[in-house]
Amino acid sequence: MSIFRPFLVSVLCAALASAASTLDIHFIDVEGGQATLLVTPGGGSLLVDAGWPGFDGRDANRIIAAARKAGLKRIDYLMLTHYHRDHVGGVEQLAEKFPIGTFVDHGPNTETGKSAEELSASYSRAVSKGKHLVVKPGDRIPLKGAEVRVVSARGEKIGAPLKGAGQQNALCSSATQKAPDPSENARSTGIVVQFGKFRFVDIGDLTWNKEIDLVCPANAIGKVDLYLTTHHGADTSGPATIVHALQPRVAVMNNGAKKGGSPAAWQVVRSSPGLEDLWQVHYAIAGGKENNTVEDQIANVDENCHGLGLTVSAQSSGEFRVTNQRNGKSKTYAAR
Repeated sequence: MSIFRPFLVSVLCAALASAASTLDIHFIDVEGGQATLLVTPGGGSLLVDAGWPGFDGRDANRIIAAARKAGLKRIDYLMLTHYHRDHVGGVEQLAEKFPIGTFVDHGPNTETGKSAEELSASYSRAVSKGKHLVVKPGDRIPLKGAEVRVVSARGEKIGAPLKGAGQQNALCSSATQKAPDPSENARSTGIVVQFGKFRFVDIGDLTWNKEIDLVCPANAIGKVDLYLTTHHGADTSGPATIVHALQPRVAVMNNGAKKGGSPAAWQVVRSSPGLEDLWQVHYAIAGGKENNTVEDQIANVDENCHGLGLTVSAQSSGEFRVTNQRNGKSKTYAAR
């Protein structure tokens, strides 16, 4: 036994060192909303949105379970992309049950009416429990262990390209605009996360015209490794002008069984240059088998699901692994 014990200890230490060296991104199932939890090697944490309200605290409970599994005792930053129920609705319930250090947003809700006022009031009650940071394009969210740059907020875009970006986008000449979107979707706070050579983009529910603005006439973001499909894979977002300019290696769709996952959006993502895989949080019922990705890469295949998600573990070298919580299937993508 004494011969093998040092070997076993060294193996375990190596495994722990490897686990501690990754940026982990947890795509938590909130039934077609967003709740994306990032945990850095040093234990820094950023949650993007908190899903829906109601359902006996379903989404808040799922987020807390993911946070505890990741070893967190609090969430350092909660960034709100925009003031819609599937993104901000669960914030107050979460803040009542789990400590949150700083709430990050683009400023006050730009929508009006009873529903908007209720959402704003709920969010304000949550914010009163922590610190508050209003961001604009170009700002950094000071997450320990990774660089987080704001590229869109309150309808504005980053003024100067990110490092390594700024190339002219040939797709702009054929880009077509849609009717202007006056909603909070078009005001979404979007971020690019850099961890060594690994790059991840999440621009919330930003809509068509604002997405084109981000990459035309020059691509201000550059290429990414991981792309969270905009607006849950709805066809009011995600034009080829931006998706194909980003050239993601892997795309994740945080759709619901009956929300997001438009066939047109699937086609844009699948035809993106250099795309290796598409993973989904849910099987989209309306899309059928001809549009949904392969079953092994879908976290929830039934409409009445168990709230399973996807996890991405990224190395600073650019290598990353995607794991499906439903079946344990993992796939590694080598650094490029």
